Amino acid sequence: MNTLIYNVQVTTGDRFCAGTFNSVSIRLIGTDGVTEQMKINLNEGLSRDSVRDLKLAVHSRLGSLELVEFEAERFLGIVDDEWFCSRVVVTTPEADVLLFPCYCWVSSQETRVFREASAKLIFQETRSKSLEDREMQLKKCQEEFRWRVYAPGLPQIVSANNALVLPPEVRFSFTKETEFHLTIAAAFVPVKLNAMADNRSSWESLHDLDQIFVTKKTKAYEFVRQHWQEDEFFGYQFLNGLNPMMIEKCLELPNNFLVTEDMVKSYLPDGSSLRKEMENGNIFLCDYKDLNCVVGKENVIHDRLQYLAAPLCLLYKTSDKKLLPIAIQLKQEPGEENPIFLPSDNQDWLLAKIFVRNAEFNMHELNFHLLRTHLLAEVFFMATVRQLPSAHPLFKLLVLHFRYTLQINIMARDQLMSEEAFFSEHTGIGLIGSRMFLRKALATLTYSSLCLPENIKVRGLEEIPNFYYRDDGLKLWKIIHEYVEGVLGHYYTSDDYIQRDTELQLWIKDIYKKAFLERQSSEIPQSFTSLEELIKFATMIIFTVSVQHAAVNNGQFDFGAWMPNFPSSLKCPPPTCKGKAKEIDVLETLPDIGTTVHTMTALYLLSQKSSDHYSLGNYPEQLFVEQKPLELTDDFRRKLEVLSYDIKARNVGLPLPYTYLDPENIENSVAI
Repeated sequence: MNTLIYNVQVTTGDRFCAGTFNSVSIRLIGTDGVTEQMKINLNEGLSRDSVRDLKLAVHSRLGSLELVEFEAERFLGIVDDEWFCSRVVVTTPEADVLLFPCYCWVSSQETRVFREASAKLIFQETRSKSLEDREMQLKKCQEEFRWRVYAPGLPQIVSANNALVLPPEVRFSFTKETEFHLTIAAAFVPVKLNAMADNRSSWESLHDLDQIFVTKKTKAYEFVRQHWQEDEFFGYQFLNGLNPMMIEKCLELPNNFLVTEDMVKSYLPDGSSLRKEMENGNIFLCDYKDLNCVVGKENVIHDRLQYLAAPLCLLYKTSDKKLLPIAIQLKQEPGEENPIFLPSDNQDWLLAKIFVRNAEFNMHELNFHLLRTHLLAEVFFMATVRQLPSAHPLFKLLVLHFRYTLQINIMARDQLMSEEAFFSEHTGIGLIGSRMFLRKALATLTYSSLCLPENIKVRGLEEIPNFYYRDDGLKLWKIIHEYVEGVLGHYYTSDDYIQRDTELQLWIKDIYKKAFLERQSSEIPQSFTSLEELIKFATMIIFTVSVQHAAVNNGQFDFGAWMPNFPSSLKCPPPTCKGKAKEIDVLETLPDIGTTVHTMTALYLLSQKSSDHYSLGNYPEQLFVEQKPLELTDDFRRKLEVLSYDIKARNVGLPLPYTYLDPENIENSVAI
């Protein structure tokens, strides 16, 4: 009887402690038979970042290879030394080369089975073993990743209070976790030793503020420090700062914003009017009305009540392409004690702008950062691993865009959003107010607002100049859309495939239910009937967890470390009349020294790129094996490289370069 040889190449990953001295055995499973178990490391351990070549001899053909199975025995029968296997490549006697992606830890506690990399939809499965593996994989994931209500009216989260209860594959690498804690120490320890973090006093001068974090300052920080009081920079930030999501064209003033022609005529061209400038598309509005639900319910910091505003801010686009604020109202309800502040109001005007910037802090951090990137990314991940097996093409397309998301969210809930954590101790809105506002924000969140081309159009921002977030973001949306369209179009060759894919339909139902709480006004689809619908939704997911997160996250220290530009709390109420504010009132209104230090430390931590960073399009794991998706991925990466070059060239001529949507600076996932 002829002996048939299967050549097997087993790769151990490059993670910390990936190697093992456990006794590991391998078996190949085909449609017509299985091999005997063969020990991989009979005479030596499986070391980190190594490749082992094996030969498995059989006396009859195995048929089509479907699965690779690993079993492990404890080292010396005592210690379970887990092993991280990256991949297995099998060359059959017929010279076919098959890839089995693994990318997970193998222990003595269970047998691990991995499937050949070819992507298939559920109705394309013709073999019982493959169907069984598909079902068992989802059952296991649904046991490991359980839903939990975070708070009423908010997206659901993973049921895990500590990242250590998560499967090790979704936890931080040792390198990233170590760097994370070292970054905290590097930022916080120096100021803690100076006792500034516990100081409840107000700042005596802005010069004193500039003496902390001396070694951490960036060029952007210095630019912000020098220009934060200027109206031109104040307006610029609505386009290219931390939160480019609030501003919209104003064609009609809100009924509660009683700005008159006489108030603003001196800030408009001679012979023009507010009405004429609105008709010409030159007037813009930022309305923080959603914050009104927490005004009057503010937090107490260091035994002192804090204050919030829900302002309206009117801006004018000048003929030389500047965006300037021309009127601010700090409360939603008009009245004698709610004046309209104007640029001619000196210290009152500066104080009004500070209240707007505090509203920006809350709107940005809670709505556009936490809710719309972190919490949505968590639901997208949970739905993907619970409803889509690893053989599903959409799983392969999306899963690397959720790397480390669960762990960073668990840490954020513990260190930022829990009792006695950052939002509870160092923000004016507080923890209770944060949750109230988040419920309001989710209740008004729509699908179209998550899709950049639609969002830009709805807000009337197609033509406003010097809007680099829009310019770079739309190019990135197009590049991602083309990539997603090519990959999904390779597997879904008709809309009928979409409708027959029961796993896909359960996936979108999970998202509709767990993220958007079955709210029809969200516009989120409850099912898919066409490939076009799926392509748009998958594009939105990748854009949200990579590009959008980079836009609202990466500049937090740059724009927020100079505290007056991004105050987390305010110690005095909004002014109720004009002509009384002095410089000392500004200093007394700003956060105290300790609150400032804690906020700067948090912003520094959240803005740091780790060495374990994979920029958009650079994937550490190969999940696709078909030629077309591999070619599309290469093309995706090339287009991003070209865009990166163009953005760098554009930035050379800018006094404040907009770097946050340079593909080199965009991480694949919400990982910080």
